[in-house]
Amino acid sequence: MQRILITGAAGGLGRVMREKLKPLAETIRLSDISDMGEAGPNEEIVRCDLGDEAAVLDLVEGCDAIIHLGGVSVEQSFDKILNGNIKGVYNLYEAARAHGHPRIVFASSNHTIGFYTQDQRLTPDMPMKPDGLYGVSKCFGEAMASLYHSKFGQETAIVRIGSCFPEPANYRMLSTWMSFDDFTALIGRCLSVPRLGCPIIWGASDNDRGWWDNSAAGFLGWRPKDNAEVYAASVLAKDGPLAADDPNAIYQGGMFTRDPIHKT
Repeated sequence: MQRILITGAAGGLGRVMREKLKPLAETIRLSDISDMGEAGPNEEIVRCDLGDEAAVLDLVEGCDAIIHLGGVSVEQSFDKILNGNIKGVYNLYEAARAHGHPRIVFASSNHTIGFYTQDQRLTPDMPMKPDGLYGVSKCFGEAMASLYHSKFGQETAIVRIGSCFPEPANYRMLSTWMSFDDFTALIGRCLSVPRLGCPIIWGASDNDRGWWDNSAAGFLGWRPKDNAEVYAASVLAKDGPLAADDPNAIYQGGMFTRDPIHKT
C-alpha cells in the first residue's frame, strides 16, 4: 500500500503498531491529539482531534487503509467519551466515505460484552452486554461500521481486542491476552484478503483459557501463534487465588463491571 493511517498513534498500542506496520506501506501517517515525537523515515505526523470533522476529512485523504486505535481507551466521563469515541467514529466513517472507502481495522473491545460471565463461550453474533460507557461507545462504533458497510459498502474489520500488552499481567488476561505479533499478523490479513466485509473478530491469542469462538473469521486465514499459558505460573504466583466475588474471576469485562458512571 502507499499510505496507511494509524489513529491513536501516541497511545501504548499505537506506538507499537507504528513500528510493526511499517513493512505494509510506503508511508505511515500517524495521528493523535498528543505528542508523537518526530517523524521517522517514511512517516507523516498529523495532529488531529477526532471530534473535528473538517480535520478528520483532511486526515483520511490519500490513505489506502486506516488502523483506528484512536479515542478514549478506558472508562471516563461521557463528555470525554462522546468526542473521541462517538463523534470521532462518525467523522472517521464520513471521511472514509468521502475518500473512496479505504479499508478500516476498527479497534473495538471486549468491553462490548463485559457482563457475560467467564463460564460462557461467546460467538460474534451474541447480543452485546457492555460493562460501562466505554463499552457502550464501542458498541456504537460497531454499529457505525455495520451501517456504513450495509449502506455504502465500506469494509471494516471489527476487532474486539482483549488485552494487547507485552504479556498478560493478571489472572483475567490469561484468557483475554493478545500478543503484539498476533495483532500485527491479524491486521496484515485484514488488509490483504480480497474481500473483507464487516466481520467481528475476537482479538485474542491462542489462549488455552480463552472464552471466544473465532471460527466465523476463519476465512481470513489468521492463525494466532502465541498463548498466554506460557505466563500462567508467574501470573498466578503474583495474582494469587481470587475471591469468589472478585469481578476479575466472574465477568469477562473484569473490574470494568464495577466502575462507577464517571461524571468528571
